[in-house]
Amino acid sequence: MKVKGMYLFVLSVLLFILTACGGGNDNGNGGGLEGSVVIDGSGTVFPLMSKLAEDYMINEQENVSVEVSRSGTSAGFKKFLVEGGGTDFNDASRNIKEEELAKAEELGITVKELKVALDGITIVVNKENDWATELTQQEVIDIFSASAGKKNWSDVREGFPNEPIKTYGPNENHGTYEFFWETILKEQDLVGGINLQQEYSTLVDLVTKDKDAIAFFGYGYYASNKEKLNAVKIDFGNGPVEPTLDTIKEDGAYAPFTRPVFTYLNEGNAQEKPQVLDFAIYAMKNAEAAAADTGFAPLPAEELQSSVDYLEGLKQQ
Repeated sequence: MKVKGMYLFVLSVLLFILTACGGGNDNGNGGGLEGSVVIDGSGTVFPLMSKLAEDYMINEQENVSVEVSRSGTSAGFKKFLVEGGGTDFNDASRNIKEEELAKAEELGITVKELKVALDGITIVVNKENDWATELTQQEVIDIFSASAGKKNWSDVREGFPNEPIKTYGPNENHGTYEFFWETILKEQDLVGGINLQQEYSTLVDLVTKDKDAIAFFGYGYYASNKEKLNAVKIDFGNGPVEPTLDTIKEDGAYAPFTRPVFTYLNEGNAQEKPQVLDFAIYAMKNAEAAAADTGFAPLPAEELQSSVDYLEGLKQQ
């Protein structure tokens, strides 16, 4: 009995030591990290990053809080580029600008661009719109540019109704606005009276209530609202192309309206806070699956792996 009692005592001590040293079950939490990860920026990228954040907190690090906001690409960069370190990541639906990079250098912030997926600018109309099911690329430009002077649908194409065109889109805080204006409109002034909004959910609601509405935003918001909106097929010169995950590729049929989307990492924060770097690695490892789930065309696996390799290298520094 004494030997058995001594055995149980020693076993209890060993179990206590193992638990105290992290030898117990941590549900695969990779060492049990703690703290927060702060992400802001693009409303377009928000669903993708929210999905990654949710999965990470559930499956990887339950004691890490990943906070994802969506003030817009440009507004997000203002929160990211702050003396002393702002947000850990800024999601962006455009490349970082030269003046933003200059600001980062001035503040001593090392920025790492991480491409996460591909998106397609999608032109949407009201469900009752049975005339503008297909438009040419030039007709889209004419509808949204001031110089074309297209005020009524009948001005766009013979046979369209003689009703005023109601144009909508995201406001200047969003990289989607900047991409549309710079790349698609070639920096032409937008049509007067266009209704620009901060929230994409507001845009969806406005278009669903206006038979004469037409709007632009990322494919993901259309994909999650297909029962409320119709996507316009675009003719880039070789026949109409419907925006889909298959056509939205860098060399795909929808390529003129395709763009990469990003998250930008503050490398200093990542090296000071292990949970930030851990989430960055997780995000790039799982971006392909999360993209397809949230209305984005995934990047090639080798491109994502290149980002993972870079981030893994930061651990050695």
